Amino acid sequence: MRFGCHLSIKNGYLAAAKKAYGMKAAAFQYFPKNPRSLSIKEFDKEEAANCKAFCEEKGILSVSHTPYPTSLTPHNAEIRSQIVRSLLNDLEIAEACGSIGVVVHFGKHLPKISLLESYQLMIEMLNEVLGQWEGHVKLLLENSAGSPGGIGTTLEELVQIRKLCHEPEKIGFCFDTCHAFSCGLWDGDNWLEVTEKAAELGYFKELKVVHLNNSKYPSGEGKDRHAPIYGPGYIKETQFDELLKTPALKQIPFILETPKEEITHEKELSLLMERWA
Repeated sequence: MRFGCHLSIKNGYLAAAKKAYGMKAAAFQYFPKNPRSLSIKEFDKEEAANCKAFCEEKGILSVSHTPYPTSLTPHNAEIRSQIVRSLLNDLEIAEACGSIGVVVHFGKHLPKISLLESYQLMIEMLNEVLGQWEGHVKLLLENSAGSPGGIGTTLEELVQIRKLCHEPEKIGFCFDTCHAFSCGLWDGDNWLEVTEKAAELGYFKELKVVHLNNSKYPSGEGKDRHAPIYGPGYIKETQFDELLKTPALKQIPFILETPKEEITHEKELSLLMERWA
């Protein structure tokens, strides 16, 4: 099992990789640039290459996560152009760091257009970005945490959006446990049903990373509030146990995005490795 957590790059990509190694993590996630901005980052390519070499030497996997303002369903042409440039910048940085992919949130249903038009806008955005991308790093679509029935909450949607894009081979998936629990896709007791559907759809074949998070609210309430794996949360250890022992997830990195106020990531990783690694 590969466990890791989200780490800051304030001291550089290599420093983040070294911190992961010091924590005995086998993986880590990072924002490629300011998480609250879509500005293009002129990054140090040599430092990124050193991060890649270090990770290869130590057997650590890294994954990037797009900044918060990134949307695959932008509401106007100016924002769309800005997001396209930002995503290509994220992909370039992730490629230089040797990362397995760039996680991006599923698009939103815009209020003034139909659901079908929202999907179409998302597909057009993915086509525009990936049509210009020639690297090996993939965009990883993350399942949404909305209310049951909300956009991006089903495996069928993620698989179908990927299929309808011009270059599906450049797209993979990220599964967030809190998001799945929040929207009711996984209620804690139906994991077998989820895995059967995932296998049927071919979802597992394109899954590259799992965000391992507990939930501060019960399943089906549509509230994206992460909680520690070991702490007050509505997903039980026995339910995580069933998920973590899934054969199809054996080689997938599990990344903590849990709050650190109640338990540090170092301590949480230690407990995870002791229990499941």
